Amino acid sequence: MRLLVGNRGEIARRIFGTCEEMGIETVAVFSEADRRAPFVSEADLAVCLGGYAPSESYLRGEAIVEAALRVGADAVHPGYGFLAEDAEFARQVIGAGLTWVGPPPRAMELMGDKLAAKELMARAGVPVLSGVLPGEGAAIGFPLMVKAAAGGGGRGMRIVRSGERLAAEVESARREAEAAFGDGRVFLERLVEEPRHIEVQIMADTHGNTVALFERECSIQRRHQKIVEEAPSPFVDSDLRGRLSEAAVAAARAVDYVGAGTVEFLVAGSGEFWFLEMNTRLQVEHPVTEEITGLDLVRLQIEAARDEDLSAHLEGVSARGHAIEVRIYAEDPRAGFLPTAGRMHRFRLGGRGIRVESGVESGDEIGVHYDPMLAKMVAWAPGREEAAARLSRALRRAEIHGPVTNRDLLVRILEHPEFLTGATDTGFLERHSPAELGRPLPTRSEERLSAVAAALSAQAARREAAGVLWSIPSGWRNNPSQLQVVDLVGARGEIRVGYSLSGGVTVEVDSGRVPVTGLPECGPSRVGLEVDGVLGFYRVNRVGDTHYVDGPGGLSRLVEKERYPTPGGAEQSGSLQAPMPGRVVEVVSGEGDEVEKGQVLVVMEAMKMEHGLRAPHSGRVVSVLATPGEQVESGQVLVVMAE
Repeated sequence: MRLLVGNRGEIARRIFGTCEEMGIETVAVFSEADRRAPFVSEADLAVCLGGYAPSESYLRGEAIVEAALRVGADAVHPGYGFLAEDAEFARQVIGAGLTWVGPPPRAMELMGDKLAAKELMARAGVPVLSGVLPGEGAAIGFPLMVKAAAGGGGRGMRIVRSGERLAAEVESARREAEAAFGDGRVFLERLVEEPRHIEVQIMADTHGNTVALFERECSIQRRHQKIVEEAPSPFVDSDLRGRLSEAAVAAARAVDYVGAGTVEFLVAGSGEFWFLEMNTRLQVEHPVTEEITGLDLVRLQIEAARDEDLSAHLEGVSARGHAIEVRIYAEDPRAGFLPTAGRMHRFRLGGRGIRVESGVESGDEIGVHYDPMLAKMVAWAPGREEAAARLSRALRRAEIHGPVTNRDLLVRILEHPEFLTGATDTGFLERHSPAELGRPLPTRSEERLSAVAAALSAQAARREAAGVLWSIPSGWRNNPSQLQVVDLVGARGEIRVGYSLSGGVTVEVDSGRVPVTGLPECGPSRVGLEVDGVLGFYRVNRVGDTHYVDGPGGLSRLVEKERYPTPGGAEQSGSLQAPMPGRVVEVVSGEGDEVEKGQVLVVMEAMKMEHGLRAPHSGRVVSVLATPGEQVESGQVLVVMAE
């Protein structure tokens, strides 16, 4: 058998892994942006779809089918996202004589339109929240939710708390849904404040077997996208689990479902729940279900697509232990989760008992064309607290050097008392500021020690490059007079490190003596510091003027200042710059407008999401340099303001 995966990144690699175990040949399809991506080289064969944007590549169903036929593939697996829930694409695959590794197109069609799905679920006896069209918002009142009628993953979703914002938010949601799914239809739904987001994994075959494989807690989200998922839910007892599972199976049977799917519910603190949607595909968070059940959901998908009876796999499945997954994104939680891009100089994840599924490797370029998720890390343990601790430790020790990520935010969530008690409703990141939770992990004192390690590793690298005898200490003078000095800038400000290795170790930070009692290791990439009798090791990776230091307290990113900087022009005061490459969607304010600090001036689209760029201070717009539809580069000035 030869299987083509019509997707990219970590999900393509995940499917390839199961195919390798099953002896199935694999085919990748890729865009020009992904030509050197890891998943491409891991497939047996690969075909370029062309272009960079999804519309030029991964959303071209006819090109994917043509690629499958050209290489003699027998089947197509859509992964998740892109065309995974597109019924017409499934029909194209089947019409070409290929096996579709997914549910029947009709089931996808019924569940893909969320308004029609709600009506169908109500008839099947599954509790639902009614949805209305945009012009009928008064019928359900405020606050309400604007939602895309097609697709998922948080795209095209907006919370609206007053009628004044409704028209603008509906239009914004329509644009985002059109860009993500090619379908700009939206509807309105009553907002349930701070519910839990709990979903049930189902698996069905063509022999009448439809089972629920326990639930997943997915309540901690940003921008309506999940970032922490776990199985089982800490909230669900056996009674609620039974009711949720029964509703999920009823939903699947109502559309004659086959394969892997997920039925999502909003669950109130009282235990009352409502159907949210059905994802007719594999979910990003499927590994946590695999970890507690021991099943391979991708294998079951393939076997179901081959009309095999799954009863031997599904009968009597039980759950053991607890699994937690986090999604690592290239984004800055302290800047409103703006996506980041650039070279990933080092990307090393793992740890004892840790499962990693990644689309990125060290040296890869993180672009702006696709979703900013880099990888998933999953921990399993006999108990929930142990799983959280194991995952938190692995995240702290991960080496992620390059664009800013949400790693520190994830660590603080996993270690937060509220999370550890199981209080994980969808309002978690509203109650706890992402900007505060996402602050750099090292404390000021820990960052200062990382700065010492950076300075000492740099001198070791200089000596090694110059071929200096190791018996001669760094900075040796016939008549020593002062410390060698390095100025660094970290997350917590400037740090001045002075050191001498002549006649012992002398270290000062910001003119204060650091009690370094030993230096057991001092190389270009690793430094051991013994401070007051406590030994810690620091891994150092220098890229240009930036030192990435992974120490006991976490990652410090330290930029070395020039000793003799050349004078240059200052950046224009008040300028609003593009934080990443992307397309200008809307210019909200014009020249001469008086605006308040934090007011949205420009809306950009990048990484499949819209991002509002806000005024850095109150004042007057002097000039607007951005045009709707324009492609802009990172750092490009879009608006100039005067205080």
